[in-house]
Amino acid sequence: MANTLLSPSVITDEALRILHQKTTFIRSIDRQYDSSFAKDGAKIGSDLKIRLPNKYTVTTGAAMSVQDTTESSVTLTVATQKHVAMNFTTADLTLTIDDFSERYIEPAISVLAADLEADALSMYKDVYQFVDDDGAAFDFDTVLAGRQKLNDALAPLDKNRHALLSNSSSRKIVDATKSLFNAQAEIASQYRDGAMGRAAGLEFAESSLILPHTTGTAAKTTLYTVNGANQTGSSITIQTGTTTFLIGDVVTFAGCNRCHPETKSDTGELMQFVVTANSGANATTLAISPSIVTSGATQNVTASPTNSGAVVKVGAGASETLQSNLVYHKNAFAFATADLIMPKGVDFSARRVFEGISMRIIRQYDINNDKLPCRIDVLYGKKCIRPELAVRVHADG
Repeated sequence: MANTLLSPSVITDEALRILHQKTTFIRSIDRQYDSSFAKDGAKIGSDLKIRLPNKYTVTTGAAMSVQDTTESSVTLTVATQKHVAMNFTTADLTLTIDDFSERYIEPAISVLAADLEADALSMYKDVYQFVDDDGAAFDFDTVLAGRQKLNDALAPLDKNRHALLSNSSSRKIVDATKSLFNAQAEIASQYRDGAMGRAAGLEFAESSLILPHTTGTAAKTTLYTVNGANQTGSSITIQTGTTTFLIGDVVTFAGCNRCHPETKSDTGELMQFVVTANSGANATTLAISPSIVTSGATQNVTASPTNSGAVVKVGAGASETLQSNLVYHKNAFAFATADLIMPKGVDFSARRVFEGISMRIIRQYDINNDKLPCRIDVLYGKKCIRPELAVRVHADG
């Protein structure tokens, strides 16, 4: 396909501003692992194991009770490569293109960065904690309920907590809270820019790339029940039904309460689990996260799901569309890019770090067709490394 390029006689002195969604989410999550991948390529391989904190139990009494230390980790895989490619004739470059970088490279890397941001935001499907203000308008209390869940999960009380909202949710919350804040700088930001800034220990931001989540055909009262007592792990056997669960749906099981992360005491509320594999109709098992653990240092629930107990879908009816707003601590998610190798003997090559993302740009001469194809590549990986430090927040109105 031939290029459609403007001739020099109709090119303005300055190109119009690029319409670009900033990588708000990627810049707010853990990026410390970029340095683990060598500057001349990912020399460590594509996988990086990230060690999680060790957990222990407390014993009452004078007698010593020794416990083994079992270290655990999650794997961050940097193996996804995406690119934008263009092709120019030597005539194009000679007669038409007066500023190759500004007019062609900048728009290309902008759309590539936005694609990576959207992909990173898909990690919401790994988050099992969910706030649903069913039948209520989205307001500041909806976000505070997410903040409470972060507190319950012992998320650090530092300046690395964030609330990332869809444009629609952001509009509603700015309007609902316009009279609540006294900090003059925050009031000015709300009034002039329609932005929340920092409030309630959260850094607020919005993104047009937050996409809604459409659930499976199971209703809130799913008609599925647990099939078998004393079940643990990441797969739960259920009685066969006729509706479906999709990846990212959130469920609870009767009798399976969340326990305090350290004391292991009963919190009095059902543990939430996210579905990790599409079930299909007539499902007999549900793949879930986190795994159900009923004892020991990694215990997260007070008991296994009750045999014949109800399976309930949280925050959604059949095939319902939910907002995917997030309240999270920086350490919930990780994103890393690797510096791709720079091949020799090409017409033009460079690396650009655009909004914290390492991009490689290469242009080479094709002697057979008298063209100069150009490509911009990114090699990256993403991982929800500590899902307990993130919450999805939704309200119907």
